[in-house]
Amino acid sequence: MTAPPAMGQVPTEQPARAVAGWAMVGVAVVLYAAGIALVVVSAVSSVKPGTAVGIWLIIAGFFLTRGLTPVAPGQARVIQLFGRYAGTVRAPGLQWVNPLARRIVVSTRIRNHQTKVAKVNDADGNPILIAAVLVWRVQDTAQAWFGVDSLETFVATQAETAVRHIALSYPYDGPAVGQLSLRQNADQIAAELADEIAARVRPAGVVILEARLTQLSYAPEIAGAMLRRQQASAVVAARAKIVDGAVGIVESALAKLSVDGTVELDDERRAAMASNLLTVLCSEQPTQPVVNTGTLYQ
Repeated sequence: MTAPPAMGQVPTEQPARAVAGWAMVGVAVVLYAAGIALVVVSAVSSVKPGTAVGIWLIIAGFFLTRGLTPVAPGQARVIQLFGRYAGTVRAPGLQWVNPLARRIVVSTRIRNHQTKVAKVNDADGNPILIAAVLVWRVQDTAQAWFGVDSLETFVATQAETAVRHIALSYPYDGPAVGQLSLRQNADQIAAELADEIAARVRPAGVVILEARLTQLSYAPEIAGAMLRRQQASAVVAARAKIVDGAVGIVESALAKLSVDGTVELDDERRAAMASNLLTVLCSEQPTQPVVNTGTLYQ
């Protein structure tokens, strides 16, 4: 048996002393057979000491069978002897441990947890709806059993706390260039969320494999206003791109006319031509051409 941990200290996982279960099954069968044979022979020959020995052999066989412990894949057995942690059995199959020990099943399979949709204010103070899913499993069975009262409740609470903290730390949209936001930097936010949850659940012997945001939106009371703001920002960005392109086209056209010497324009006519070209290029409606039948100045 392993040495008991110090008072108040949560033990860490250690392998328990276990014996192959089928070997102990063979020993128990031999004890049962020998005990039954002695009882039968003693009953026929009326030898009382043989009857007592046979009964004790049967009791010993029954005692051995109580130590048989089946361990399924994806599970572990935490062994607790007289209130003390005595190790963990992880090897799958039929194992045998001390019959007096308590054997606690702890799942080591990969599990999912979906947090509830939480209404939180982001870094800009806007109310948002946010939820996440995390993938986790037990890494240290001793800490998972002895470290917390209810493992799944503990993981769920810590996950929701981390999701709320992440939502409070970043804006929904990043107005500044290079600023992280919940919507535009999903991968970085997910990695930070996984790290924070992992730090919170580490005392319970749990490892976080992945965490992702599954829902992210503005709260209903401001969703309409925020949608109009996003549409306005998109329109402004589109118009700015159109104007930049039109200015480049006008500059190229005027420069080419000057280099080729096709038309000589003074500053006033160059300004008028630039204005007309910008109007044509930036207008949302089709323009109507006007044919000048006179000179350039009439």
